[in-house]
Amino acid sequence: MARGSKQSQGEPTDWVTRAADEAIRHAGEGAELITCASGASPSGPIHLGNLREFLTPHLVAEEIRRRGIPVRHLHSWDDFDRFRKVPAGVDPSWAEHIGRPLSAVPDPWECHESWAEHFKAPLQAALAELGVEMVEISQTEQYRAGAYTEQVLHAIRHRDVIEEVLAKHRTKKAEPVAESEQEAAALADSVADDDEGSGSADSLARFPYKPYCRQCGRDTVEVTAYDDDTTDLSYTCSSCGFTGVTNVATEHEGKLVWKVDWPMRWAYEGVDFEPGGLDHSTPGSSYTVGKELVKRVFDFRAPSYVAYAFVGFAGVQKMSSSAGGVPTATDALRILEAPILRWLYARRQPRQAFDVDFGAEVVRLYDEWDALGRKAADPAKRDAQVLAYERASSTAAAGRLPTSPVVVPFRLLSSVADVTAGSPDLISAAVAASGYPHDGVADLEPRLDKAQAWTADLPASERTTVRDSPDVERLAALSEDEELWLAQLLDRLPDTFDQAEITSLIYGVPKLARGLGLDDAPTDQVKADQKDFFRLLYQLLVDADRGPRLPTLFLALGADRVRGLLTSP
Repeated sequence: MARGSKQSQGEPTDWVTRAADEAIRHAGEGAELITCASGASPSGPIHLGNLREFLTPHLVAEEIRRRGIPVRHLHSWDDFDRFRKVPAGVDPSWAEHIGRPLSAVPDPWECHESWAEHFKAPLQAALAELGVEMVEISQTEQYRAGAYTEQVLHAIRHRDVIEEVLAKHRTKKAEPVAESEQEAAALADSVADDDEGSGSADSLARFPYKPYCRQCGRDTVEVTAYDDDTTDLSYTCSSCGFTGVTNVATEHEGKLVWKVDWPMRWAYEGVDFEPGGLDHSTPGSSYTVGKELVKRVFDFRAPSYVAYAFVGFAGVQKMSSSAGGVPTATDALRILEAPILRWLYARRQPRQAFDVDFGAEVVRLYDEWDALGRKAADPAKRDAQVLAYERASSTAAAGRLPTSPVVVPFRLLSSVADVTAGSPDLISAAVAASGYPHDGVADLEPRLDKAQAWTADLPASERTTVRDSPDVERLAALSEDEELWLAQLLDRLPDTFDQAEITSLIYGVPKLARGLGLDDAPTDQVKADQKDFFRLLYQLLVDADRGPRLPTLFLALGADRVRGLLTSP
């Protein structure tokens, strides 16, 4: 396939295809390496909404790599950003660190080197499970090492142009709405960039570079003087009162303000593609300003860009283990297989908002995924839906992502796991009797583990609790019909259950009671009897009027336990 060409005729295409085409065109014919970039501030739990920032360039880079073109996914950790506020659940004394770099704030949970590392680590592990490989850059390390010194000095020399661009866009600024904690931080940066020194004629009021105070480490400084010849920058800190001088060329104590920092990095890293939240592409926002700054100041072109929309959450219940109360990728991977989580993002246009539902919708989601897998097995049915399935299922580096050797419906596994209280032997027996032969529960992983996690997170009202002993009172109060139904069932109950056989028997008992055969079509009266019979079985087995499918329940409990609960002592 020629460099930069689209898919061959007749091959399905999707938003990833088009984004890859644009990134390749953007890089140009002579580019030796295409860079797809992402960035995030590790200021708090990086939730599923922020995951779009990572998966969008990953999927595009994978498509470019599939075409045989050298590509990298470059991720910048904005850990040199300021610590903004103390969240709920953290010792209020951490307010002392507000204004310091995230990488310099201690981890209040004392399990990582810094605040930034505490929130990086779980996402890095989740991304590894998702098959996302990135070249990671710490902005703290880059700035502290002087990697950007020439770019910083260049920006300062062109500060009048920067101010001209920022001033022009201030008049066009819309009021964006933050859809996440990270986006709120970016918006706060944006406001700070625009409003700092408002009303002052002094060009230093909106200086494009800000040092952290040498004495207290905070960014609460006012630039008071700058010498272009020596690159000495004088400042005063409003937090501790320190007055000092830093040499921008030799002492790497600060960073460019956000709206200048982002386009600087585009030029420095040669970025060809980068996504961003919808808030970044509103009038006066980071991307629109950056497009002009990168051209006029850094003599580069803005990367091709995809704006992505909000991702919401539903049915989370107890599932979020993260401070902040929103589910992260780590939380989601307790319940969803890695390919399914990838698929949620791959199958939708980035501008399409959606909710990730961790309630009853999970069962339907697994059913839909399994059906798509069966469709993908037929080459004649390959279309855009199957293409999204393929993108979700494997990566160039990791190959096919882990799935269960024996694919059992999630609804069956979750029901069996719930009823059997996680007993491996009972689960294995019930699954085998349901028509899924396997060589032990290892063949059911990782899906079984995720089904168990999902049922464990359900509220008590939705869990299935099997009785410890027969309901003596209910058995003593059986009606004539109920006595007949139970007698017919227990008389024909086999010692070893088979799904088809036990299903036929459970549905057939009311038929037998009406003089019909097991295979006869039910009459309206039989259908009414079946509802009453099923309710009776649920009451006697799980002390409820409904529960998992009765054949599944019988298979999970086994013949001896079913007999014991349906028989008076």
